[in-house]
Amino acid sequence: MGLGANYDKRLPEYLIDLHIHAGGSVAPHILYGIAMQQGFKLPTKDYWEFVELITVKPEKVKNLDDYLAIMHQWTEKIQSSPAAMERSIYEIIGKEYRSSRVNQIEIRFNPMKRNLHGERDMDHIIVAALRGMEMACMEYGVRACFIFCLAREFTFEQNQVILDKAIKYQNRGVLGIDLAGPEKMNLELRLNEARRYERLFDRARAAGLKTTVHTGETSHTSGEGVLATLQFLKPHRIGHGIRAAYNDEALKRLADSGVVLEFCPSSNLDTHAIKDLDEMRFILGKFKEAKVPFTINTDGTYLLNTHLQHEATLLMDNDILTPQEVAECFRVAREASFIH
Repeated sequence: MGLGANYDKRLPEYLIDLHIHAGGSVAPHILYGIAMQQGFKLPTKDYWEFVELITVKPEKVKNLDDYLAIMHQWTEKIQSSPAAMERSIYEIIGKEYRSSRVNQIEIRFNPMKRNLHGERDMDHIIVAALRGMEMACMEYGVRACFIFCLAREFTFEQNQVILDKAIKYQNRGVLGIDLAGPEKMNLELRLNEARRYERLFDRARAAGLKTTVHTGETSHTSGEGVLATLQFLKPHRIGHGIRAAYNDEALKRLADSGVVLEFCPSSNLDTHAIKDLDEMRFILGKFKEAKVPFTINTDGTYLLNTHLQHEATLLMDNDILTPQEVAECFRVAREASFIH
């Protein structure tokens, strides 16, 4: 992990992360301490085995489902208390500022996945997370907000409750909603899903919330999912969206609409959504050629053993983007931010 003193001078003075999940971005020693304090029963009492348990290794993660299983099975459960969420959010903001000079950050999480199936009160979870955010922002001078994730595996009614909470806490710093989780492999099912959530996204926008959607994230999906998302959900941004590079119509619609893609290099490599750096070069080349705006983000810093400075230098060191193009990505990110 890099330190602020070793900051890459090719980068802008400060960075912005639009796509970072709370469940994948808390240091292992912090999570381990929280688990011990709460008496959380872990499969191991050896710290280093715990680190292996909650870190993505490309050789043990075959796809996005394996990646998400680590968060759902361990990190989100450990964060399932007000005290755990307050500490987690505080640590995420401070760590990203210290390692990568991130002075603007939009952290996303699903509050319903932190209440132990209703055993804990969701409002207490949310307010505690807001306390952690406010404290870290005060100490580091960072601007931050939350994006609440709706879940594809949840019922419509459950996701409606999450939207209600986002609207309720909008004035405290919950500025957007997301739709996350694995997409259906069948195109017709993806279309039905997009139609199903159209009403929720319309309601979110009417309430003043911004919107983003995970789509086009895995190798088995295609640009059609991105097209369905643009048609029915009309998001301000799209999480990942990499499969649009293989669909000319999706590229044109993205460019015409100005919808910004939240690109996460290490995440896409480690989940095998992108085969290698050559494919990454091809995908970003298609986005540049079609004039599709995109940003650089971490997705999950400790889950992927990365930070935002590393994500940017990865692209520059492998001649995928120039320093000028990286700077443009961060300029686009500030314009596309949900924080005004």
